[in-house]
Amino acid sequence: MTLDTARGDSDGPDRRDRSFLFVLGSSRSDGNTEILARAAAAQLPSSVPQRWLDLNDLPLPDFQDGRHETAEWPAGETEELLRRATVEATDIVIASPLYWYTLSAQTKRYLDYWSGWLNVPASDFKERMAGGTLWGVTAMSDDDHAVADGLVTALNHSAAYLRMRFGGVLTGTASRPGRVRADEQAMLRAKTFFRNEPPLARFR
Repeated sequence: MTLDTARGDSDGPDRRDRSFLFVLGSSRSDGNTEILARAAAAQLPSSVPQRWLDLNDLPLPDFQDGRHETAEWPAGETEELLRRATVEATDIVIASPLYWYTLSAQTKRYLDYWSGWLNVPASDFKERMAGGTLWGVTAMSDDDHAVADGLVTALNHSAAYLRMRFGGVLTGTASRPGRVRADEQAMLRAKTFFRNEPPLARFR
């Protein structure tokens, strides 16, 4: 089933109107991960909206877990912008370079806030995320992409917990700015990365 095919889903909202949110979690703009993500995004139908948010431009304080406290943690403007963008998208693409075999600090902080959005009184965050699709894009210096297994597992399990679909992670090799373009296999995979509808994520 392709992105152009209309589909209703009992596990979540109707997916006929697709919209992609790309969350950039690199410490530099126009990095290899972003280049790879944009190469994949260029293959999406022009009718599918894309929104790009760079976490460097949307700084968040460290997440405060207030589940067992009486006082509510007030949501700031940046947090609310990210929350709305997250729940309004049908497809979320986490574009994070591989840092120490996992997600970047910026990306992990953003995902930590998902925990808070789950626990806001009367929150429908989990219900709104269910049936959506989570994707990943990462660039690394190693030719052996198995070193990214930790990042892949983190995203897969996050999707499984929220009853989302998981489209996998598009990986590329690059150690210097712009070098991912020389990874012919990665650029080739980018052309078809978003083509099919992934299955519901399962815990491994």
